[in-house]
Amino acid sequence: MVSLVVLSLILITISFRESSTGPLSGVQAAGATVLRPFEVAAERVARPFRDVYGYFAGLVHVKRENGRLKAEVNQLRQQAELGQSARAQNARLRDQLHFVDSPLFPSDYSAVNTRIIGWRSEFDDQVVIAAGRDHGIRQETPVVTSDGLVGSVTQVIGDSALVTLITDQSSAVQARDQNSGAFGLVRHGQGQGSLIVDRVTKDKQVTAGDVIVTAGTRSSKYPSLFPAGIPIGWVTSAGQSDTAPYKQIQIQPYVDFTSLDAVTALITSKKIPKAP
Repeated sequence: MVSLVVLSLILITISFRESSTGPLSGVQAAGATVLRPFEVAAERVARPFRDVYGYFAGLVHVKRENGRLKAEVNQLRQQAELGQSARAQNARLRDQLHFVDSPLFPSDYSAVNTRIIGWRSEFDDQVVIAAGRDHGIRQETPVVTSDGLVGSVTQVIGDSALVTLITDQSSAVQARDQNSGAFGLVRHGQGQGSLIVDRVTKDKQVTAGDVIVTAGTRSSKYPSLFPAGIPIGWVTSAGQSDTAPYKQIQIQPYVDFTSLDAVTALITSKKIPKAP
């Protein structure tokens, strides 16, 4: 064994030091030529066994993946069935309680797509749209874009209407936290274009990142043309102090009010009862 190791070291040393045309290189080339047929034969004999191993290994992997996917499908099917059952139960309970709800968008609404044709003034957050009473628009009609709530109609004539944006100081929209269900009023904040959620009691949970949407009609005494669930913005900060009666909640609106152009007025086909 020692002799073979010593001989190997000697041959390796000579192989590194001699040129490519040396005698040892010639012996190596001749040996490789002689052994090449045996190497090819061994490769051909071993290839089917490797292919069979790969096939069975792949088959085992596919079976495991198939089992995992079947388990996920069954889980999703159970969740879908639970969801359908919950929706049906919710509908029954609403009927039993004579639940007062706002119209549903889009089933109870039709869209009037129009364009902003002017701003009332540079100081008021109010715009004029090129659609009015002739198109079914009336006061308090909600106006939206694909991003979220823009405002509501405050004045209307035959072929145009005045829309007060939710960033205006006179605007107040009933809203709720989509995550926690906390209700409040979205109002104008301190800075230009900033919004706050007011009247949220301290016992409610509101955190940064929560989505704020319209609340719709909460009581028959205070009917609203606004459908529930229109996105308004997301919470950027939420806090409270010992002296203030409500939480201090800042939100960022989804709509970019600096680039408003085309908007959609939501015309309800459902009769809204008048407030007593």
